Amino acid sequence: MPLSHNVIGAINLVAMLLSIPIIAAGIWLASEPDNGCVAILQWPVIIIGILVLVVALAGFVGAFWRIPWLLLFYLAAMLILIILLAILVVFAYMVTNRGSGHAVPARSYLEYRLEDYSGWLRRRVQGPFKWGRIKNCLMSASTCSQMNQTYPSAEIFFNAPISPLQSGCCKPPTLCGYTFVNPTHWISPISIGADVDCVRWSNDQTQLCYACNSCKAGLLANLRREWRKADLILVLTLVALIVVYLIGCSAFRNAKTEDLFRRYKQGYT
Repeated sequence: MPLSHNVIGAINLVAMLLSIPIIAAGIWLASEPDNGCVAILQWPVIIIGILVLVVALAGFVGAFWRIPWLLLFYLAAMLILIILLAILVVFAYMVTNRGSGHAVPARSYLEYRLEDYSGWLRRRVQGPFKWGRIKNCLMSASTCSQMNQTYPSAEIFFNAPISPLQSGCCKPPTLCGYTFVNPTHWISPISIGADVDCVRWSNDQTQLCYACNSCKAGLLANLRREWRKADLILVLTLVALIVVYLIGCSAFRNAKTEDLFRRYKQGYT
């Protein structure tokens, strides 16, 4: 088999390996409880990863058995997948470009505001039907209940690095002035008119602050942090795929040249 076909086969083997971090990033997102409740980014990532694997396998077969139409399919399909992956990477970066936590007095953890996040993300959690489904999913996890054993006193809790989801959903906002009993049980102040979330807080362990805007913001903060990690993996994989694809295009051109030269030589002799 000509050298260029060997190169194409090796390149496609590398492309198959590069599908692994894409699929792994999608599976990791799907395994996170908050992403599992919203289910936005993980399935496109997993699908693109599987398609990259299938297309690279087709290219490997085409190079090994020297099937020109299969190699052309690989070049066209891989280009489309690279473009789709690039769009997904840019999209994930754009929708997570906004949003950060806010420090509160005498607390180590941060608190979150819904208006800080992109409009596209906010629309994913706003609306009674959408949030009702997400809220029921979040409540089925042990995100809040485990805090009572982990942080038994106010001093420990106020200095704890709790997650954005715990900060937004499991306790009332600090500005409401509630008094700590345990992380999910608080004594109401005389006046709770500082914020609408202050009224929405409930010591009912099945309610807590799951109806609060702070809970929606905490969920988006969690999603933003996880999507940024996944996006970094996708960026690195995308760069590697582009390099592999360009080498594959060059090897394909060389293979065509080798075939033409071989046919010319055979015809001459």
